[in-house]
Amino acid sequence: MSVKQSIAVLGGGSFGTALANLLAENGHPVKLWMRDPEQAEAIRQVRENPRYLKGIKVHQSVEPGCDLDASLAGCDIVFVALPSSALRNVLAPVADRLAGKALVSLTKGIEAHTFKLMSQILEEIAPKARIGVISGPNLAREIAEHALTATVIASEDDALCQQVQAVLHGRTFRVYASRDRLGVELAGALKNVYAIMAGLAAALNMGENTRSMLITRALAEMTRFAVQQGANPITFMGLAGVGDLIVTCSSPKSRNYQVGHALGEGLTLEAAVARMGETAEGINTLRVLKEKADELGVYMPLVQGLYAVLFESRTLDQVIAALMRGEPKTDVDFYLPIGSET
Repeated sequence: MSVKQSIAVLGGGSFGTALANLLAENGHPVKLWMRDPEQAEAIRQVRENPRYLKGIKVHQSVEPGCDLDASLAGCDIVFVALPSSALRNVLAPVADRLAGKALVSLTKGIEAHTFKLMSQILEEIAPKARIGVISGPNLAREIAEHALTATVIASEDDALCQQVQAVLHGRTFRVYASRDRLGVELAGALKNVYAIMAGLAAALNMGENTRSMLITRALAEMTRFAVQQGANPITFMGLAGVGDLIVTCSSPKSRNYQVGHALGEGLTLEAAVARMGETAEGINTLRVLKEKADELGVYMPLVQGLYAVLFESRTLDQVIAALMRGEPKTDVDFYLPIGSET
């Protein structure tokens, strides 16, 4: 077991709670910050987060609270599990408390209007902090239930990677390291878009061949975009890329898959999101990704098609028909020079 460290987890959703539990089980005291006092009190009283992880006991070493200053005081590492839409507003007022700390983003999203990744926002808010990101095929409930799981900590700061590996690595949770923070973070954000499409396809009873086609074309598409942004294509062959894409496009436990499935059942987008009761980052990511791909001229037919389904009243059948009519491209093209993939 690693040396005991004081840790803060910001965000009391399913993933924040599951990770807090994991850290506590590894012997580290954890302050779990959340905005809802009733939710915090429920954890204190019954040691369970009934809204997001019903049936999972929260470890005694997890201390829930709503005082952000108190949660940050004296901690060595801060894991940030806030929705992308809230991260800046929550952390900007306490920027001075973050200097020198290890800040690790768990949020798989992109900020609207700026197209900034969560770690880039953290750098902007706290330029003197040490920054990393965690991403991988990490369904929160399975982590909480101790299913064998692996993830990636990505940072240019090797010492931070080792620090995170030390506190998180355990009997059922393995942590790999990467120096491609951009690639790992983009992979985590972009795959959410394709999970929505996979859920839609499942609800419409499309076949296994179709799902396999969608997943592999999604991998090619998201890698093509990430390489244009400067990421390493090899990153997308690992846990944060193809690993996370497979699980989020295949599992009904995936929030974005759930939204897509609800849409396929005939619900409106608003009703689908409301039924789930938790943030589906893929909806926000789709909007900003479509705009960025158009701006850069990156070929992303699945993104274009899903956007047309969600916001332009097209059907998934129409989108797939258009995809099938398109001129066949190279199977794996993201290693080619930019501009040669058309």
